[in-house]
Amino acid sequence: MHIPRGKVTALIGPMGGGKSTTLRLMGGQSRAWSGQMLFDGQDLGPMNQKQLYAVRRRMGMLFQFGALFADMSVFENVAFPLREHTDLPEALIRDIVLMKLNAVGLRNARELMPSEVSGGMAKRIGIARAIALDPELLMYDEPFSGLDPISLRVAARLIRQLNDAMGLTSIFASHELKETLAIADHVVILDNGKVAFQGSVEEVQASADPLVFQYVNERPDGPVRFHYPAAPIEEDFGIRAAAAASIRDS
Repeated sequence: MHIPRGKVTALIGPMGGGKSTTLRLMGGQSRAWSGQMLFDGQDLGPMNQKQLYAVRRRMGMLFQFGALFADMSVFENVAFPLREHTDLPEALIRDIVLMKLNAVGLRNARELMPSEVSGGMAKRIGIARAIALDPELLMYDEPFSGLDPISLRVAARLIRQLNDAMGLTSIFASHELKETLAIADHVVILDNGKVAFQGSVEEVQASADPLVFQYVNERPDGPVRFHYPAAPIEEDFGIRAAAAASIRDS
């Protein structure tokens, strides 16, 4: 699969298809058993810790539930990567943190603790921390999960606006199709660890591929089945075929 530079790419597909795993591979949290994971032409697989940390400074990551440090204030959470990876003076760190919080609409929440903010605010604080080092690549793992409709719309618009305003390359994994297709430039559909489809939003919506059609149109029947593959039910229960058929029909 290919992630186009400067675009917003959506990773979608059935649960267990490999979306979060792909993001972990891109960030070097997991290492591929074979093949390559290239970032700006550099293969992450054989990198040592020092090399990987240098590459990660060019990336930002929003984890699924924000992953804020519970014992740090909002300000300290956003300041953390700046203190970890730079030698900037505190006055400059303060200004950067306030600018990043302002970009997500939470500049005045800087003294709050994570336990005092809503789930939607926690996601936005996580985004502010992810952009603290002005990354080139920004990754989001399920940025819309657990959000009410208003917070979901705000988060989606923020992903699009930050990508365009900062000249980022963004990639996010999501199950919220409506908002996902509204902000994405490029779509990759994963299924069972393989790329089932990749292309523009228009190409996804027009695809006749059975899996793509089922997923995009939210159909209950298709290649993705309700029942996990199993032997015939009569083999498990030792009952007659007619009775088994009756159970299946019910």
